[in-house]
Amino acid sequence: MRIDPRLFVPTVSPLRNGSLDPTTRFSPSELVRATITPDGPGTLHVIVEPDGSVRSNSWGPGGSWLSERAHSLVGLHDDYHSGNSPQVDPQHAAVHKAMNAWNSLRLTSSHTPYHELLPAVLAQRITGAEAVSQWRQIVQNYGTDAPGPFEGLMLPPHPDVLSSLPYYELHRFGVEKKRADALRNVARHAEHLILNWDHHNKQQATLRLTQINGVGIWTAAVAGGIAFGDADALLIGDFHVKNTVAFALTGSIRGSDEQMCKTLAPYAGNRHRVVRWLELDGWSAPARGPRRRNLSIARL
Repeated sequence: MRIDPRLFVPTVSPLRNGSLDPTTRFSPSELVRATITPDGPGTLHVIVEPDGSVRSNSWGPGGSWLSERAHSLVGLHDDYHSGNSPQVDPQHAAVHKAMNAWNSLRLTSSHTPYHELLPAVLAQRITGAEAVSQWRQIVQNYGTDAPGPFEGLMLPPHPDVLSSLPYYELHRFGVEKKRADALRNVARHAEHLILNWDHHNKQQATLRLTQINGVGIWTAAVAGGIAFGDADALLIGDFHVKNTVAFALTGSIRGSDEQMCKTLAPYAGNRHRVVRWLELDGWSAPARGPRRRNLSIARL
């Protein structure tokens, strides 16, 4: 199986939360990721050759488990490209153009919903820059060194560590009680998240994440789109996506979630994929109004 080397970076970029993510690194032809698997901690190093072939190395107790899923991580098991999922029939000029440019894009599937949920929870109701900073600090303080030869690479916090923290311990990173409690709830459900999920029904797997207290539709979609390769994981409740869709497909500068769902209805089954195509094709609603200043609880 082969990947288009030109699309390697956009395929794996959702796996990294900020350029300084301690758990994940990538270059135009390589990906390194440390995570927690059903077999324990592991590190995976994926290399994409110029001809698109993929090879990998791994370390740690979970290394073999990760190696078995290396092709999924770089999108080679994306059902859309095997014809086993609904195909996109463009109903809008912008989708047609973006599809022509990005149709070969593959969606990653990390198989690690615990890992994906933690930064997704942190990203609730704050800016992206704040969220990636908080993720980096939490990993650096509560994660451990990853197996393998990669200096500075770290594992996400172990569920036992995260679930045992009092909520106020996370205040020093700017995480208020509501998100701190959600993080600890995710950690308490980690055994189920790590061991038990149905990757054959990706949309249902994403929906089931909302059974965790503190994980809503938006958070589940962020995590499910990456962990399960859910091509329909639409970010309902996102500040930007509804406006991007409105601007690209209707010409309106601002939109609502209800309008977004109606506009994207013809693409049911691939709404996340279509949004990614639009974003990669350069669509973004014009900014309007001053940025809202967020006061960090860490300063109080």
